[in-house]
Amino acid sequence: MTYSAVLCGCGAMAKGWLRAIAEHEDLKDKVAIVGLVDLDEGVARGLAAEFGLTDAVIGSDLASVLSETSADLLFDVVVPPARKDVVKTGLAHDCHVLSEKPMATSIKDAESLIRKARKRGLTHAVVQNRRYIPGVRRMKAFVESGAIGAITGVHCDFFIGAHFGGFRDEMDNVLLLDMAIHTFDAARFVSGKTPKAVYCHETNPAGSWYAHGASAFAIFEMSDDVTFTYRGSWCAEGANTSWESQWRITGEKGTLLWDGLDQFSAHRVAADEGFLRDQEEISVPDAPDLAATEGHASVLSAFIRAIETGTPPETAGEDNIKSLSMVFAAIESARRGKRVVISKE
Repeated sequence: MTYSAVLCGCGAMAKGWLRAIAEHEDLKDKVAIVGLVDLDEGVARGLAAEFGLTDAVIGSDLASVLSETSADLLFDVVVPPARKDVVKTGLAHDCHVLSEKPMATSIKDAESLIRKARKRGLTHAVVQNRRYIPGVRRMKAFVESGAIGAITGVHCDFFIGAHFGGFRDEMDNVLLLDMAIHTFDAARFVSGKTPKAVYCHETNPAGSWYAHGASAFAIFEMSDDVTFTYRGSWCAEGANTSWESQWRITGEKGTLLWDGLDQFSAHRVAADEGFLRDQEEISVPDAPDLAATEGHASVLSAFIRAIETGTPPETAGEDNIKSLSMVFAAIESARRGKRVVISKE
């Protein structure tokens, strides 16, 4: 079956979606883009021309384009403040919806979208494409192998001087809301732990070109007494980390390091005595499923597979709200200057 899709929001990020569909063998036979929607129809027409979507319906009103095309899917690539209305419109037209992150600008809105999708029996998921890269998959498989014992801590550093221009420059809590969710979600995914509480300190350092919150430092209490720490900045010039952060995962028997690119290193204790115990290096196997390491293409494939099987995708709204709750709890903690409880379960 080929699914007809409307893509809403035709800015630069939309190109990553369309490339994945055009270049991935399974997706190009599964998904047909039948409509492009943007407030600026000229931008939508330009995107259609670039990707050869000559038959796509172009418009600035999402409801009209969905009605005209009778699309099966809605791909939501709009700016965060517009997301709630866009997703609601897609669900009202019986479309399965795949959204960019964050899935909403408040927990209340996120919960309302989950309820609407559930009521209509539709799949609603979020593009957490950082889950679908080799490094994150390798970390998760390594942790689950027990090679370093039960994990005790996850620690991530993210420092990049990113000059976007556009809406991000004016956002409140820009790092936490727009970028940190990738690392928060990956940490929750890799560790398999539930976030319980957080203390966060947020700043906008001197020299920052952002309006608010370009840097943040958070300590999360996770289930099973695991601690997750995050140090990050989007206005740190010089010595950039990877976009995936630098990782240190500690276990009862050893430690895993990942530079966020290609370098993995793991060691565990190899003796029972001594002030500093002897260590042995252990290998970190490749990701077990290469089909789950193709970023946007893997997210889109998982979304289609979920629709076909009726099984919720990894990044379904019901799951992704747990990562979103980490973001909003960190923002609340920074605002109040105190520890904030996330989950009492």
